[in-house]
Amino acid sequence: MKRAFRMAILVGGSLLPMASIAQEPVRGTSVLSAAQALKPGEYLWAPEVAPHGPLLLIVSIATQRATLYRNGIPIAITTVSTGRPSHRTPTGVFTILERKVEHYSSLYDNAPMPYMQRLTWGGVALHGGTLPGYPASHGCIRLPHEFARLLYGVTRLGMTVIVTEEAAVPHIAPVGGLAWDDVDSPDGAFDWHPERAASGPVSVVISSADQRVVVLRSGIAIGSAPVRIDGPVAATTVFVRQGGTAPDGGWVRVHLPDPLAASSNESFAGRIHVDKAFRDLVGPLLQPGANVVITTDSLRSGATSALPFRIEDDADSAHPD
Repeated sequence: MKRAFRMAILVGGSLLPMASIAQEPVRGTSVLSAAQALKPGEYLWAPEVAPHGPLLLIVSIATQRATLYRNGIPIAITTVSTGRPSHRTPTGVFTILERKVEHYSSLYDNAPMPYMQRLTWGGVALHGGTLPGYPASHGCIRLPHEFARLLYGVTRLGMTVIVTEEAAVPHIAPVGGLAWDDVDSPDGAFDWHPERAASGPVSVVISSADQRVVVLRSGIAIGSAPVRIDGPVAATTVFVRQGGTAPDGGWVRVHLPDPLAASSNESFAGRIHVDKAFRDLVGPLLQPGANVVITTDSLRSGATSALPFRIEDDADSAHPD
């Protein structure tokens, strides 16, 4: 069951300096709260939040949730059903090895596995199935049927899937590897290393919880700076640059799924302040397709930290499901 959401987008103000954003944003709860509120079989799907960039799927056995990130930003959250105690889903870092729209298990009574995306040659895969609200599979990761179809439409062979026992939660931009202590100096020094990712889609994430801005390129943090936000931020707001010659620079606002949206309105005009030298570095990177996310979530705890890394490949083959 998919929670309904609006697809309309409204013209927003120009960006960087942030004071020029004057349109009313979409309001609502945090990404974390929306994920926790999902019932078995429900999911959120909002690819417009980050239209371009590399994909990463993180599956939490503890919470029975999966989060799809694009360019470091969550664009989808779903409930899942992982392996029961006698057939536990393996943890680690996997890649998608095989994909089939129609597939049937060779191990368990020819059970249908629609939109199958194989993670191991020993029988573990992502696929559509029944979600009772607890781990119930023979080791696979069951997804809501419609979510499995949507996911299949955007993934490719070789995409990374992380499965963890930890209660990994969806934060905007899981950048746990960022050296916060090095850049949180009282004088407001910023961090800028564009060589970490020389090209690719750009996302700018501003956290009201941390009073910090992070720049991602191809999903990798290339810059970070302190930011001062006047007053509280009600909820996550997303702007995407569409290009063009309009005075506002072609920025549009994306409406988020209903659990993230609310009826109140909020203006950012004159409220967000960041070092001018940092703005001057970021500005040229904001080409059409770049997006800016203003979030209430903290960026300090990445869901991918302290995971038991293990790469699955053909050498681990046992037998196909």
